[in-house]
Amino acid sequence: MAVSKTPQRDYAAWVKLATRASVTVAMLLIVVKATAWLLTDSASMLASLTDSMLDGVASLFTFFAVRYAILPADEEHRFGHGKAESLAALVQSALITGSAMLLAVHSFQQFYSGSEVQRHAIGMYVSVFAIVVTLALVLLQRIVMRHTKSQAIAADALHFRSDILLNVSVLTAIYLTSQGIQWADSVFAMLIAAYLAFGAIRIGWEAFQSLMDRELPDSERLLIIDTLLNTPGIDGIHKLRTRSAGQTRFVQCHIELNDGLSLEQAHDITHEAEGRVEALFPETDVFLHMDPQSIVDPTNSIRKSNP
Repeated sequence: MAVSKTPQRDYAAWVKLATRASVTVAMLLIVVKATAWLLTDSASMLASLTDSMLDGVASLFTFFAVRYAILPADEEHRFGHGKAESLAALVQSALITGSAMLLAVHSFQQFYSGSEVQRHAIGMYVSVFAIVVTLALVLLQRIVMRHTKSQAIAADALHFRSDILLNVSVLTAIYLTSQGIQWADSVFAMLIAAYLAFGAIRIGWEAFQSLMDRELPDSERLLIIDTLLNTPGIDGIHKLRTRSAGQTRFVQCHIELNDGLSLEQAHDITHEAEGRVEALFPETDVFLHMDPQSIVDPTNSIRKSNP
């Protein structure tokens, strides 16, 4: 089924709203958690603060990357600016990995030194506050994703959804230390560090694949193939190449047409096929090359009789 397109102006308005909200929430949580960490000396609160600082950096990168990525193509960037999102994600990955390593070192030091958490109630109140604020942001991001299908906002929302679980774990760790289980704080912080490192590797790998022009998912490629082969006048296709950059998908393909068609007929068929593929996804750039069927090697072709 084709996905209805979102006007570029509406898309920009929604993603700008989401990025402003994520930056505001991240900065607010940084101030609150930094104060709580200074008062409690909790390793798990430091872990939560570290994650919020990373959220702040990530949200700022997303804030600027999305604005750059939605700029229309120009004379120096004929394919648009969509890869700015992937570059931002790659930087985020490096920052998260470094912070996770520092956090792990601090947690090990606190575990072996045996230092205790102070003012447990403050840490617990701050964790509850962070959960409520983050949940509100995630609900807003869900509304934005429903209107835009933005990959950048989806990634940001995934990060903040995981923050809800992280803050729950911090709340649990501080409660356990208040009950005399002093090792819980350091152990939970180490687990959070491992979680951050794992997430950084995943984000970095996805960004790297996008920058390397990885093909679209198989389900989308099959949908494109099916759409082209079911366009009247197209007998087969070959040399299908796809990639994505930000919100835009790029599709290039050779279509095989009957040798006896006039140039005008071939043009009309190609135009119809391009329109059908463009209608499949919110933002798609399609380029089709026409080949007479007689010059095509059938072993390299996908035909209607061989879907």
